[in-house]
Amino acid sequence: MIDFAGKTLLITGGTGSFGNAVLKRFIDTDIKEIRVFSRDELKQDDMRRHYHNDKLKFYIGNVKDIESVRNAMHGVDYIFHAAALKQVPSCEFFPIEAVKTNVLGTENVLTAAIEEGVNTVICLSTDKAAYPVNAMGTSKAMMEKVIVAKSRTTKKTKICCTRYGNVLCSRGSVIPLWIEQIKEGKTLSLTDPTMTRFIMSLEEAVDLVLFAFENGVSGDILVQKAAATTIEVLAEALKRLFHYECENRIIGLRHGEKTYETLLTDEECYHAVDLGNFYRVPCDKRDLNYEKYLDEGTPRSGLTQFNSRNTRLLTVEETMEKLLTIPYVRDELASVGIKY
Repeated sequence: MIDFAGKTLLITGGTGSFGNAVLKRFIDTDIKEIRVFSRDELKQDDMRRHYHNDKLKFYIGNVKDIESVRNAMHGVDYIFHAAALKQVPSCEFFPIEAVKTNVLGTENVLTAAIEEGVNTVICLSTDKAAYPVNAMGTSKAMMEKVIVAKSRTTKKTKICCTRYGNVLCSRGSVIPLWIEQIKEGKTLSLTDPTMTRFIMSLEEAVDLVLFAFENGVSGDILVQKAAATTIEVLAEALKRLFHYECENRIIGLRHGEKTYETLLTDEECYHAVDLGNFYRVPCDKRDLNYEKYLDEGTPRSGLTQFNSRNTRLLTVEETMEKLLTIPYVRDELASVGIKY
């Protein structure tokens, strides 16, 4: 188990959903300091007032500005790099901003971390980076390439990447929208009822990052074997929890959306390693002198592509159980007098 006692942890994009989940996990441990790095002073002030803990230190800055990143990096032992543009439609309209934040911002964080001699950096990616069809996924795919390339340039700093699917009730996700529609007595708006998505809780996202800390080798991409559900099943599960009946309003795919997501590609299957509940995609350590490898092939590992269509699809009842593990959902149910 990685020992965080007496250590300093930096979370980029730390005022987001993931950052708050990390704070809940670590704030009462013997960790020395948690630095929250973000560009939103209002959210930082909200967190400062909410937690009221001297272990928390707040840094205003932007990953697009390497000097502000360097300012927060001194004395840091570990980094969770969560800062990103994550909304698919907004990245479609502003793709260069996605590149600046997700690609160049990651380059800045890793450059500063290597300069400062940080022990370990875990970067957060997404299933949309595998076979990307939108600007957000493409920028995250390039982010992963930067991570792997940077890992080859240093032996002191371990750099790993985690790739996972939709986090239930994270900011901008569909569950809060649907709950708002239910409370207002409206129909639920669905893009495509047959669309499938990997789903996980924020706590599971933190677990994956900690698994990468514990088991990852520099340059690795770590993938969780998540279950999935269709959008229709997810909506039905939420309606049953709220004892709400309505017709669904089908609005069609939004800009840049995929009908299903992939966590492990066919190409990665050649060298991926099955770790039980996770896949490990190791960094290709070969150099550019390919002539050395003409007589040595790369045997396929025997794994197959892992996507939200060929994974286990949750039933309505299982999805209801999953939703009830989310504090936000339980709080919203309690606000309308429903307890489970």
